[in-house]
Amino acid sequence: MKIARFVEAGQPRLGIVEDGVVYRAEGNLFDPGALRRGDAVGPLEELELLTPVQPGKIVAVGLNYALHVTENDPTRQVPDEPVLFMKPTSALLPHGGVILLPPGDRIDYEAELCIVIGRRASRVPESQALDYVLGYTCGNDVSHRDYQRKDGQWVRAKGFDTFCPLGPVIATDLDPNDLAIQSRLNGEVRQNSRTSNMIFSPAFLVSFISNVMTLEPGDVIMTGTPEGVGPMKPGDTIEVEIEGIGTLRNTTRARD
Repeated sequence: MKIARFVEAGQPRLGIVEDGVVYRAEGNLFDPGALRRGDAVGPLEELELLTPVQPGKIVAVGLNYALHVTENDPTRQVPDEPVLFMKPTSALLPHGGVILLPPGDRIDYEAELCIVIGRRASRVPESQALDYVLGYTCGNDVSHRDYQRKDGQWVRAKGFDTFCPLGPVIATDLDPNDLAIQSRLNGEVRQNSRTSNMIFSPAFLVSFISNVMTLEPGDVIMTGTPEGVGPMKPGDTIEVEIEGIGTLRNTTRARD
């Protein structure tokens, strides 16, 4: 099942997506088996979409594809444990939204598979970790490289408003372990990999993070980006496509 959130009559609504068409849905996002499909609303691309979930927290993983680890720093070592950081929920941006680029020399796109937690997870074993997952969506971990280098940590560099595009849908029936993941800048392929190239698998990440902090329904884990990251400039269109989910598309402009 694919689930979307959209605006209708000024209110957030839940929808089931089939063949690119959104149908009204009644029920609880975190109980997709009980969602009831209603009337068709319209094509997904013609609706005003919201981020497919409103997380309580966004936990991000850095350096989770080996070829990305060294692409900007040849001396950087592959981590022996996941590198964690947080993005604020104020950074969220839906499919179709505009990424606002503050002043700087380099602000990069980073295509990522995102895990949406479906039920409370605390200290879960890796063998059971995916049982706590609602589904998966596309994300873009927008990163201000100037501040990343200057600060030595990543909160400011990755925490600007609009720096966490997410969507367009949550796919609930998906094996996350070997999916094609791609980014395109103005239609040109920039990243092209598979989630099987992750250093730490989705199940390992859910288990590892849940042993650090309790994960609540709706929380999002960004699982890292493959090699091929690069800068965006005002007027660009950046797309993140993941097999079985769809394409997250955003444009950019300079921040006022």
